[in-house]
Amino acid sequence: MEELAILKQRIKSMMVENLMLQITADEIKDDQPLFGPESLGLDSVDALQLVVALEKNFGVKIVSKEAAKDILHTVNTIAEAIQKKKAEASQA
Repeated sequence: MEELAILKQRIKSMMVENLMLQITADEIKDDQPLFGPESLGLDSVDALQLVVALEKNFGVKIVSKEAAKDILHTVNTIAEAIQKKKAEASQA
């Protein structure tokens, strides 16, 4: 459980740094939508930067628009994708 909390904090810090957000990592909620109404207010350019940052920092490749919609929904969904990638890598 603690490992998941650390992972989510790393994701938030990466987002603040790479997207030059005007908020701190601690202000981002785990289940807060990243795009659309009631969200963090990210746009399509942010999405592209986020995809690149996730691949560079965590080895998670997002290959389709549909996958991006699922993975880039919240910090929780990004963390799930990273954990899934780690699990697949450890089985290979």
